[in-house]
Amino acid sequence: MQGDLEQALSTVLRCPVGLTVAGRTDAGVHATGQVAHCDVPRGLWEAQGTRLVRRLRGVLPPDIAVPAVTEAPSDFDARFSALARHYRYRLTDDPAGPPPLRRADTVGWPRPLDTDGMAAAARLLIGENDFAAYCRRREGATTIRTLLALEVERSGNLITIAASADAFCHSRVRSLVGALSAVGEGRRPPEWPVGLLARVERSSEVPVAPAHGLTLLRVDYPSDGGLAARSSVTRARRERPAAD
Repeated sequence: MQGDLEQALSTVLRCPVGLTVAGRTDAGVHATGQVAHCDVPRGLWEAQGTRLVRRLRGVLPPDIAVPAVTEAPSDFDARFSALARHYRYRLTDDPAGPPPLRRADTVGWPRPLDTDGMAAAARLLIGENDFAAYCRRREGATTIRTLLALEVERSGNLITIAASADAFCHSRVRSLVGALSAVGEGRRPPEWPVGLLARVERSSEVPVAPAHGLTLLRVDYPSDGGLAARSSVTRARRERPAAD
């Protein structure tokens, strides 16, 4: 998506454009609340800003839409200024699978799931932890994150897993869903997902749920006056405490 949007902006504005995005989602993951910023010459913004949404619609592929553009404060950084990111994963254990009109964003799970057990396991994961067991490590990136919420809810055969954190490392939400689903299927006890936090490397025991069930819903930011301070906090690398 980032490459397509950069190309579209460069075409419309007739100058090279590089984007900084709030979250780099895995291939196949949806986003209804993605945020990005770029720097463009003042004259271009003044000439094109009011019609940029309409012009982008004409050059973007049909699976990408830009609903709004606005001028951001000078201290704003789509990635490092973010306070929290909110995701939702949709799956169904209906034997018939997901409804045809929701197959693009809802995963059909092959076995019945105990959502009470999944919810109990999810509650144990809340807080600041090293999620190395759930992440595909990237050079220079920390795996220590604060999981603000992880909630499992059922409505009929539809199961939604809502995850909120200050930041997410690569494939973490899908790995958390995979671990919770192992609990829901009865293959693991509710204490198993939190027990994996003691590991310092990605665990091969954790299944990664399919990408298309996941959607980035929203990114939260501080008030304009707190943007610079938030960026400094986010850029500070967190490390796992040394063992006693």
